[in-house]
Amino acid sequence: MKIIEVIADHGHLDTILGIAEQQSVVDHWSSAIAEDGRCAVRMLVSPDSRQAVLDALQSVLSTSDTARIIVTPVEASLPRIEENGDVEKAKKKTALSREELYNTVSQSSQLDGRFLLLVFLSTIVVMVGLLEDNVAVVIGAMVIAPFLGPNIALALGGALGDNSLIWQALKTNLAGMAFAMLLCALLGWWWPYEVSSQELLSRTNVGLGSIALALASGAAAVLSMTTGLSSVLVGVMVAVALLPPAATLGFMLGSGHYDLAIGAALLLAVNVVSVNLAAKLGFLFLGIKPRTWLDQQAARQSITSYIAFWIISLVTLGVLITLRGQI
Repeated sequence: MKIIEVIADHGHLDTILGIAEQQSVVDHWSSAIAEDGRCAVRMLVSPDSRQAVLDALQSVLSTSDTARIIVTPVEASLPRIEENGDVEKAKKKTALSREELYNTVSQSSQLDGRFLLLVFLSTIVVMVGLLEDNVAVVIGAMVIAPFLGPNIALALGGALGDNSLIWQALKTNLAGMAFAMLLCALLGWWWPYEVSSQELLSRTNVGLGSIALALASGAAAVLSMTTGLSSVLVGVMVAVALLPPAATLGFMLGSGHYDLAIGAALLLAVNVVSVNLAAKLGFLFLGIKPRTWLDQQAARQSITSYIAFWIISLVTLGVLITLRGQI
């Protein structure tokens, strides 16, 4: 359950109340008209009708400069709502609205000092784990690695046809990966190391299991974000697919093990492509799309192009891996 609060000119009051009745919200109430001529309407909305209510309100209020729509989470509502068929349906459909999802994803894909600091810390930790052949330390690094948000933002931008979100996600992804690889390359150049760690060497080989892991990570990430559930464990999965091969690639380049670096580069490329392909297919399957028809047409072309690009990239990488004799 969430509360949708609408603050708008009192002339829209009847229309807003009509939307509440039409969408069968759980409850709604309104305030008195304020000195500026606006009033507030609050609606207690179940998950299955939240997106429809928001779309209807935006259609009515899109031309108003003074209107505001606010979505607030509800910890509890008393008395309890009777468990009828509609409530059972609401329990099964727990997806975030498009607007909530966009806000969450865009915030987690910002390129700022916090993001770079997390990349720095997770890279240092993962390199310690890789060099010492300690899988527990490697997993620990994944907990703080911040690569879930930018990759989901890239897929969501394609689903919504939002070029600004796509470029923001690309910039953050590329900066994070480049920073991690640069740190590891400097470490490999400064500290000559006889490559013997199995954790390190395993990131220089690509197999079908790697592709399956990355595809599952991307799909799980979309499900986690859209249902509003904790994304910590899914973030670990995505980070496992991206950070260790990126760190290994940088370290191998810095230490002069170029043949092993090629293997790590192939693994990283396959994982990036697989995560993004699965995430885009996930948004397509869940029906995440823009509100207006015109935007939906643009988004359909966008996501079709992106899915085709990732599929072609994955097939090309598969051919390269096969030629290299790793599968």
